Formats: sequence, structure tokens, C-alpha cells
Amino acid sequence: MELNAKIYVAGHRGMVGSAIHRNLLNRGYTNLIERSSSELDLRNQAAVEKFFETEKPEHVFLAAAKVGGIHANNTFRADFIYENIMVQSNVIHAAYKFGVKKLMFLGSSCIYPKFAPQPLKEEYLLTGELEQTNEPYAIAKIAGIKMCESYHRQYNCNFISVMPTNLYGQNDNYDLNNSHVLPALIRKISDAKETNSPTVTIWGTGTPMREFMHANDMADACVYLMHSYDGEKFVNIGTGSDISIKDLALLIKKTAGYEGELVFDTSKPDGTPRKLMDVSYLHSLGWKHKINLEEGVKQVYEEFKEKHGVKVY
Repeated sequence: MELNAKIYVAGHRGMVGSAIHRNLLNRGYTNLIERSSSELDLRNQAAVEKFFETEKPEHVFLAAAKVGGIHANNTFRADFIYENIMVQSNVIHAAYKFGVKKLMFLGSSCIYPKFAPQPLKEEYLLTGELEQTNEPYAIAKIAGIKMCESYHRQYNCNFISVMPTNLYGQNDNYDLNNSHVLPALIRKISDAKETNSPTVTIWGTGTPMREFMHANDMADACVYLMHSYDGEKFVNIGTGSDISIKDLALLIKKTAGYEGELVFDTSKPDGTPRKLMDVSYLHSLGWKHKINLEEGVKQVYEEFKEKHGVKVY
């Protein structure tokens, strides 16, 4: 991927896409194609094909997706399966049709069976039932993996897939109705501190284990693999270590300086008991993460305060 290569990052304004976009700029790439969702509706096949025919990108990072936490995934099930399948199908097929040199599809760790052995190895895909709360989203992402695999086999396209773990970072979504657990906890605990609320209510028991990776690390791994990996097998991207939701909440509470009590609402769903990625394959390819969770949480909390006008005590 030469420095003057024409590169399209689909979803460059989201947390994942913007991190890849920043990484490319920092590495000296200057020929980046940008389209916001208002400028190009990736659900529209004709619009996508016209874009690829006109712009002729050489490399594509497919980071555009409809995403959300347990509540959003479970509530808007039809939206999640329809929009994600349309976006990735249109982009992957157009990349084939208009001769893209290389495409990277970004999936999600939710593709794995709910009770798969831990840590999650790439070969565990499709070996058991999915977690019900995000099954439509997971099925869409599995379809994306299989599309890349199939175009790789039938048409010899250099289309690769990566499966990032739970991500957090700059441009994350802090809306309590559809955000993921880490930004949701930052928002809840920050709001409680602002209002001097004595308690913060957290969904579930607090016992599920989750792995969290800073989006900047994920982006670095993606660009590294775009340079160095051409395999048909998809690659897990993660840190290889996890933390309970309760301990994560305590870390955020400490970072924010909140002195109230954490209350766990056990009537709410926990989701998958544990999701830890096996990243031995990624390590064997020569890449490891750099940002630890405590350092990353401190960084995003400071960014959240600045962006949302939270008082600094």
C-alpha cells in the first residue's frame, strides 16, 4: 500500500473508521477518499457502484456499520440485520466489480457462539448458537466474513477480514440508549458525579467478563495487516486479557473520582458470560497492542469531559 495509494475508509466518521483514518494520516497517506453517510448512502447499491466507478479506490477499509450495545441490538433487530447486510454486500461486491486491489472487512467478536470455549479462537466460528440479544448483528457480520472468503476463493480477490474485540476511544457513542458498555458506564458515572447522585445503576450482575481495546491500537493493527496479510482466514484483533463489568465500573469510578455506590440491576440481561479473544494468531503475524486499559480509560474520560462540557473538579 504505497503512500500515494487511493484509499477509501468506509465509515471514517465513526469511532473505528476515524481511528483508521487518523492512523493512515499519521503514517503519511494523503490520498484518502472521504464520504459521509449523508453524501453516500452505503445501503443504496446504485449509489455505491457509481461511487466506486467514479473514484476507483485501490484499497478499502470497510468499517461502516450500524452498531450498538445490548439494548439497541435487541430492540432494533430488523434494522441491525438489514442495514449491515446491505452496506457490506454493496461495498464488497462493488470492490470486486471495479477492481479494488485489497479490501479489509471489520467484523465483531459477537460472531462467536455464546458458550464457545475461552479464549475465542478463529476456528470456533459457526460451532454453536449465538447470543440471542445480538444475533441479527452477528449473522450480518458472519455473512460479511463469508462474502470476503467466497470472493477470495471464486474470484481470487484480496479481501481479508478482521474481528476486533470490544473497542473504545475517540468519537465513541455515549448515548445511553444505544452505546456500548464502557462509554455507557463513563456517561452514567460522570452524570452521577455532576448531579451528586448517591448511586449509579448498572445493568446485569457485573460478573460477565469483557475484553477492551483502544481504537487507536485496533487501527494500528488493521493498517499493519493491510500491509502484511493476504490470507483467507480472518484474524482476531484484541489484547488477550479481560476484566469483569464490575471491575471496569470500579476503574471508571476511580478515574472519575466518583464517591457514590454502584448498584447492579440483576433483572437486566448480562449477555454473553465471557468474550475473550485468542490473539495468538495476530501475535504470530508480528503485532501486539500498546495501550493498557487503565491508561486508555483515563484518556477517553478526559476526552469525554472536554467534549461534553463536564466540570473538572
